[in-house]
Amino acid sequence: MYYLGYDIGSSSIKAALVDAESNKPIKVVQYPESEMDIISRRQGWAEQNPEVWWENIIQATRKLFADLESKYRDGVLGIGISYQMHGLVLVDKDQNVLRPSIIWCDSRAVEIGNELFEKLGPQKCLDHLLNSPGNFTASKLKWVKDNEPESYNRIHKLMLPGDYIAMKLTGDINTTVCGLSEGMMWDFKENNPANFLFDEFGIQECMIPEVRDVFSNHGQLLNVVADLLGLPAGIPVGYRSGDQPNNAMSLGVLNAGEVAATGGTSGVVYGVVDQLSYDEDSRVNSFAHVNHCHDNPKIGILLCINGAGIQYRWVKQQMASDGTSYVDMERMISSVPVNSEGLRIIPFGNGAERILENKDIGSHVMNLHFNRHNRAHFYRASLEGIAYSFIYGMEILNDMGMKVSRIKVGNDNLFQSTVFSTTIASLLQCEIDVVETTGAVGAAKAIGYTLKHRSSLKEAMSGNKLVKSISPTNINGEYAHGYNVWKSDLTNLLKI
Repeated sequence: MYYLGYDIGSSSIKAALVDAESNKPIKVVQYPESEMDIISRRQGWAEQNPEVWWENIIQATRKLFADLESKYRDGVLGIGISYQMHGLVLVDKDQNVLRPSIIWCDSRAVEIGNELFEKLGPQKCLDHLLNSPGNFTASKLKWVKDNEPESYNRIHKLMLPGDYIAMKLTGDINTTVCGLSEGMMWDFKENNPANFLFDEFGIQECMIPEVRDVFSNHGQLLNVVADLLGLPAGIPVGYRSGDQPNNAMSLGVLNAGEVAATGGTSGVVYGVVDQLSYDEDSRVNSFAHVNHCHDNPKIGILLCINGAGIQYRWVKQQMASDGTSYVDMERMISSVPVNSEGLRIIPFGNGAERILENKDIGSHVMNLHFNRHNRAHFYRASLEGIAYSFIYGMEILNDMGMKVSRIKVGNDNLFQSTVFSTTIASLLQCEIDVVETTGAVGAAKAIGYTLKHRSSLKEAMSGNKLVKSISPTNINGEYAHGYNVWKSDLTNLLKI
């Protein structure tokens, strides 16, 4: 018997099949191989078509089972879903998408959220939402209401990206506390949807889907979809969570004091606390973790850097020769000393940054010398700039009382780079454990907990392989020197 997991990212769809008995992954695939397009009709906008996610789900599923015996398809017991956070999907009564999804890195609703924060009162927002409404899903919906009334008036339900995929699989529309909290639509104090916010926005509360537990039956696979995917009809979608809570869960980060990180398109550090905690400036954000409940809170503190892997990908696309891989780039970097001989890069070129209080300062190259610096310097400075942005954000978490001695990361992102990982480990003076798992594998394993095949969530996430541990080093304080100069550059940019 087997569990099936999907991870719906903004770059690609990953699908994983996990053996229910051994809890080991059998196969993991990605589709498409090249990154999905992000539509940017104006500066600061970022949209994707949900129908493309669905088509890629179909293709990823076919790819997953292409060379496997029929017993693997026939033996699937349930489906888990991880998805890109904060996106807005709108459908009409016939479940047709009304407009492209406004996704996580879109910054058009910043001012809407800021104005509501002041109007409702900062303390009320922080006490009830644990955040400013900011540039999250609820604010994006208000933007649609103000700017696209024809689409708004046809809305039947609003959803997060994972809610949409679950709807396509089952025909049922529902959501979770996790999902509503990431969209600034959950009232932690009252333990229900944030009615006070909807009232202020003039949003009808009937647009909010039914709320179900993260680990529960979210609907059964429709016959027509089962035929399309080649899976058993009626199997449950039994788990759904945003990608960062899901990534933390996949790495076994479930309890207070545990920390996960990822360096994908965006960079994220995600630590768990056992109380309703928030940053008064909302530079980092607090969400319901996968195992949160009102009587036993588990809050994930999320530090997000928009300009992370997307910057390194851009550098590769624009500067690397055809056929150059990330492994080749890492090899070239080894010839360049720490701090890239003075070349510094500020990586915030992917929209408004929460850790900068939603300022959009763009990416900047500092101290470039044409006779000294080459591609290898640029590659290293790019990685160092992203690592320094992690440290800048971690200082906020440290001020909130989150002390980091060990970070768990997956083996499928920027942390594969020894330069990147060593820079962070050295500046934080902590260990980084690189673990062989993915979000799709974690989403699949979660089905074992939902179906009560595993007695605890910790047991459900067991079986991950430790690939390596990165220990801190200190080359005459050069890491600290480089970070301090970089931080001074950033401070000056923020004053402009």
